[in-house]
Amino acid sequence: MKNSEINIRDPFVLYENEKYYMYGTRAENFGQKTAGFDVYVSTDLENWSEPAECFNSEKYDMNLNVNWAPEVHKYNGSYYMFATFTRKSNGLRGTFILKAGTPLGPFAPHSNGVVTPEEWECLDGTLYINKEGKPYIVFCHEHTQIIDGTICYAPLSDDLTERIGDAVTLFKASEPCWAEEIKNENDHRITDGPFMYRTKTGELLMLWSTFIKGKYAECLVKFTDGELSMNFEHLAPLIDDDGGHGMIFGGKDSLYLTYHSPNCTGYEKPCFVEIEDNGDCIRIK
Repeated sequence: MKNSEINIRDPFVLYENEKYYMYGTRAENFGQKTAGFDVYVSTDLENWSEPAECFNSEKYDMNLNVNWAPEVHKYNGSYYMFATFTRKSNGLRGTFILKAGTPLGPFAPHSNGVVTPEEWECLDGTLYINKEGKPYIVFCHEHTQIIDGTICYAPLSDDLTERIGDAVTLFKASEPCWAEEIKNENDHRITDGPFMYRTKTGELLMLWSTFIKGKYAECLVKFTDGELSMNFEHLAPLIDDDGGHGMIFGGKDSLYLTYHSPNCTGYEKPCFVEIEDNGDCIRIK
């Protein structure tokens, strides 16, 4: 398959043993009751295998509504998938952690239920490991519950089975200096797709997405003390013309940003652009 033939949202790529493993939200019905996730395999980021199912949410009674944004991280020799599902207990969305022995899966539930706050509507959890090797989840508290969506983080147990502390809110979608002025307190502001990246000199960055002038956008935050904390600044958006929910991965010879575009149900495709890490920050080449 070619990139142009793949219809997924929220692409996430793991590079392992000279192969690219790509995961994403099955775009059919915007990831509603789509029964799980697939993995695509490539050696060149252009020619891909047919999709192979790597998690079946029906098997584990997790196909209640959303099956969103799978991310696969290698951690302590295993592969952990962070993904968003609707909870059977209260009907709210949240991030669960799954586990497999290979990038191809099959993945199975690993965490003790949801690892985002139980009474919050959350999505798009991602893994962050700090300089001391401690794991955290970075995620979004949804605008559907609080109107002005936020980006938050919380500590995880070393075995990634549970959250072990309260969530900390970093910022609201309306806070960046480039955000549009709020004209109505009931206007919803969206946050989604956080992803953490440390530059070659140790600076800590975070990607996240929102809408700017009605178009999906890929935004960038820099933590000024090099660690996940309240010391950060909003930088200029990387993409502001209908592309977002991105992540960064290294390849054979280059560093890439992948995201989906257009943000239109049925037409979403994975996009890949080379980026440069200059130590202080990143930029699209």
